[in-house]
Amino acid sequence: MASSHPIITVISERLENFARSRAAEVDGDAVFGASTARDAVAGLLLQHATEAFASGKRLRARFAYWGWRAQTGASGDIPDHVLDLGACLEVFQAAALVHDDIVDNSDTRRGRPATWRALEAAHREREWSGSPEEFGRSGAILLGDLLLGWSDDLLEEALAAVEPVNAARTRRDYARMRRDVILGQFLDIAEEAAWPVTPDAEHAERAMRIAVLKSARYSVQQPLLMGAAIGGSDERTRRSLAAIGEPLGLAFQLRDDVLGVFGDPDVTGKPAGDDLREGKRTLLVAYARERMDAAERARFDARLGADDLSNDEIEGLQHTVTSTGALELVERSISTYAAAANEEITSAGFDPASTAELRELVTATTMRSS
Repeated sequence: MASSHPIITVISERLENFARSRAAEVDGDAVFGASTARDAVAGLLLQHATEAFASGKRLRARFAYWGWRAQTGASGDIPDHVLDLGACLEVFQAAALVHDDIVDNSDTRRGRPATWRALEAAHREREWSGSPEEFGRSGAILLGDLLLGWSDDLLEEALAAVEPVNAARTRRDYARMRRDVILGQFLDIAEEAAWPVTPDAEHAERAMRIAVLKSARYSVQQPLLMGAAIGGSDERTRRSLAAIGEPLGLAFQLRDDVLGVFGDPDVTGKPAGDDLREGKRTLLVAYARERMDAAERARFDARLGADDLSNDEIEGLQHTVTSTGALELVERSISTYAAAANEEITSAGFDPASTAELRELVTATTMRSS
């Protein structure tokens, strides 16, 4: 059985080769002139674009591969078009994270400066004119757009090698994924603005809808379906993978919610209580608020996302979330969703290797610490 580690390696190698090819295209473009001009004009953008997808757990690529494997039952070397699809999803993820960090005002990503902060620092180092922060934000928006374009490029490279009917279905799945992520992101920022006029009883439902659109589908379900589609998915396999991906995607997002409040910064690469600092209205927060009395809820709301939130206050908010029982409820939900995904894997009747690896991915998705 192919383990996940070789898959991670070959996907990372594909991404490295892709980055080199894009840099070579710019080097060879007469618009940029000599290589020194490219270094000054485009090198900064290309460097940080490449760094945006240089690391990661490659979960989306792995789900796409095992969706393809579940459909085809094939073994041996991973075909180039499946690698290109996995790379496409990883670059799309990088684009989403670059934009997400701007929206959330996040300073760090995976223990390093967020892209917009890295470009801000580059502006200062070069002693350029204007606002370094505005440059960082504007540059990162454009860099994220570039990554989205690269994701499309990789998708088209993948689809050039498959049957037209399979290409059409994969392209439709990709378009839906892209739409859902953008809608989910917008609903997320809208919820942060609209919560004071939203009835308390609706907060959990709205948080769940955001979780489904913004992360759950595109992190798990849609990569599985795209992998199957590029392999010529039949309706039975597609239904099985959708049934696996739905609960597992929700478990994935709920684990993110927990890590955003309680994660170890040395592991997550984010400050402690990062979602509390950003004022994220996640399902975890919604559950906690439901279990507070009016006075406690008012105090909680007044400090959630406050600009001057201290470390002691972070610990106090964490304690409040825990004492309401919200953390325990979310952990139970994660376990329930993971069990549902495993039940669907059992009933799907995939080949033994696909079944075993999908089970491993359930564990990797729901028991992770970053």
